Amino acid sequence: MHSSNVNLTFTKMHGLGNDFMVVDATRIPFSLTSDQIRQLSDRHFGVGFDQLLVVEPPQGTEALFRYRIFNADGTEVEQCGNGARCFARFVRDKGLTNANVIPVETLGGLITLTVEPDGQITVNMGRPVFDPERIPFVADRQADDYALTIDTMGSPTTVSIGAISMGNPHAVLRVDNVDTAPVAEWGPLLERHPRFPHRVNVGFMQLLSRNHIRLRVFERGAGETLACGTGACAAVVSGIRRGWLESRCRVSLAGGDLIISWGGMDEPVMMTGPAITVFEGHILLPEN
Repeated sequence: MHSSNVNLTFTKMHGLGNDFMVVDATRIPFSLTSDQIRQLSDRHFGVGFDQLLVVEPPQGTEALFRYRIFNADGTEVEQCGNGARCFARFVRDKGLTNANVIPVETLGGLITLTVEPDGQITVNMGRPVFDPERIPFVADRQADDYALTIDTMGSPTTVSIGAISMGNPHAVLRVDNVDTAPVAEWGPLLERHPRFPHRVNVGFMQLLSRNHIRLRVFERGAGETLACGTGACAAVVSGIRRGWLESRCRVSLAGGDLIISWGGMDEPVMMTGPAITVFEGHILLPEN
């Protein structure tokens, strides 16, 4: 199926403008190369997407599917929350399952997707991880705030971040206004900061109230996206831990709103939001 002279069938979807190419590999093994994924992600010469989502059979017995995620640069990543909602809509729309509660395997662990009566999708995003070694983040001890120094315009700037894993690593910093926050400048510096050995997604969070934040996220390997589900989860968890937010919070991203709930330490983070199918397509695969 994935040789250069065969059409690849796909579905284009988005969750709050965070857009995906979704491929059903439940019957035929998935074998795209990193180069092919990069070419397909190109918005001028390919399909164009933030992430490629792949539906595979589960490897274990607890899940209905295996959910794999590849960034636009061809790297495989652990988790994508907006993608998870699209994944749930995709497997339902394609008749791969009629379950309302859909457990799936990811590189970051088992997650559960729930199709709500109104068509919105709630994703059990699992428990947040604060242990620096497991994020991974280089720190002497676990804390709610860490001081990080970056080199901005030739001079060192120290910022205060929360460091959390939601199956993938996140740095969360509070800003006065997300519209004027230095996302384009600081995002790449923090993403590749040496204290994050696997790089990091960077969230810039503005507090509107104890139940409502605005958020921009500079994603690892993708740059700034219109919405980042795990980033929204990490921001709310960090805000709760730092005493700024209540346990249920609306997160306003460029692409729309998510509702994030977290009951504290041993509780999973719950994320509710939309998933939209844009079009179905076929593309002739690029040469290997």
